[in-house]
Amino acid sequence: MPDITAPDAFHPETFRQQGHALIDTLADYLARATADTAMPVLPWVEPEAMLERWPQTFPERPADDPNALLARAVEQANHLHHPHYMGHQVPGPLPMAALCDMVASLLNNGMAVYEMGPQGVAMERALIKFMGGVVGFGADCDGVITSGGSVGNLTALLAMRRVKEGMLDGKLPAVLVSDQAHYSVKRAVKIMGWGEGAAIAVPSDDEFRIRPEALPDALKRAEDGGRRAICVVGSACTTATGSYDPLGAIADFCAKHDLWFHVDAAHGGPAGLSEKYRRLLNGCERADSVVFDAHKMMLMPALVTGVIFRNAAHSFRTFDDRASYLIEKSPQEEWYNPGHRTMECTKRMLCLKVYAGLMCYGTKFFADYVTRQYDLARAFASMLKRADDFELAIDPDCNIVCFRYAPKGVSDLDALNTAIRKRLVRSGLFYIVQARLPKGWHLRVTLLNPLTTEAHLSNLLDTIRATAMECQNTLVN
Repeated sequence: MPDITAPDAFHPETFRQQGHALIDTLADYLARATADTAMPVLPWVEPEAMLERWPQTFPERPADDPNALLARAVEQANHLHHPHYMGHQVPGPLPMAALCDMVASLLNNGMAVYEMGPQGVAMERALIKFMGGVVGFGADCDGVITSGGSVGNLTALLAMRRVKEGMLDGKLPAVLVSDQAHYSVKRAVKIMGWGEGAAIAVPSDDEFRIRPEALPDALKRAEDGGRRAICVVGSACTTATGSYDPLGAIADFCAKHDLWFHVDAAHGGPAGLSEKYRRLLNGCERADSVVFDAHKMMLMPALVTGVIFRNAAHSFRTFDDRASYLIEKSPQEEWYNPGHRTMECTKRMLCLKVYAGLMCYGTKFFADYVTRQYDLARAFASMLKRADDFELAIDPDCNIVCFRYAPKGVSDLDALNTAIRKRLVRSGLFYIVQARLPKGWHLRVTLLNPLTTEAHLSNLLDTIRATAMECQNTLVN
């Protein structure tokens, strides 16, 4: 292959040709993935074999064609647009949103300060206000778009520390958090340097929701350990089972003890769009801060997360550093300089895809989507209850359903269900995951794909039964 110069690499016609070819490749993929259920959800390859497919050293001169390389990447990918993809909490994104990411990548307008990406700053402002409204905040809320819920939780808790540090009276700080909360909360506490034992676990009930009546004991345990609890974290919803904590009761406790109330609504925040299911967020409007992902229940490519503060002034409390070459003025006067509110300096224009989705499809599109997926989970739960060889862990709050295959006469259900999932995933027939609950390992589906139907879910149960027969023979032998 001939050498490539900079003028060659940036030539508009070269880009046009490559772009047309890529769109054709992706459109063909989309057609197959959404319509052909015989197509594997993922073309399983063992890690070492996959490593061999992708050279681990790079040539001095061109050795591959961009279109061919990208086509191979598509061919070997997990196909999240496939109706049988029910695995992790990442959707097959809207194709239009992928085009937005292409625009954001080519323009590469950073957003640390307004002049770097003025259009993005304006869109982000509108999006933060929208997300705040969805979770029940008023028009005076504010915040920032950042790269994922884990960074979002950390950003919110850093602000909390600044606001509440006067409560410590020389004691070590602590956060009260459900034993079902996302691990990023405990990780954030460690990153803040609060040490082991700073995340005080609050037990959950049989539905995997935090027990409000256990909060006073957790507060006392913190005190007995020489710590002062200054925050409670609620989940809307939990990652493993999709359970919504009783946010109103947590808000009452926080108000009584002057504690910061943070809600991790990374998955479940968009429920506020649905007239049928927004009740699940009751109490969220009383939180001090909320994390809200658009790359879960709003069909967006990862990552795009809103960190929203009910009190706009709190959004500036996390980061108030100065850099003469970038940030000079008082942050309270500069809502239009996002660098005051996020750890990211070269901040990607994450807001474009969400803004475009809302403007081009309308809020009703996303409200109907949330309602449909939550309804579908309830239909699946009913299907499981009618089957005498399956066990439903709990009635689902959202679109996450945990269950297990439990035919009569099988003593080791953990071994059987673990083997089922492994074989099922490697077959490429379905992609599901698993969660360890008090009764043992359960199969877990997250119903994010709007093209998944009850018929696909019925097929899943039949496929699990057939796979179980193969697994039982293997386990016996």
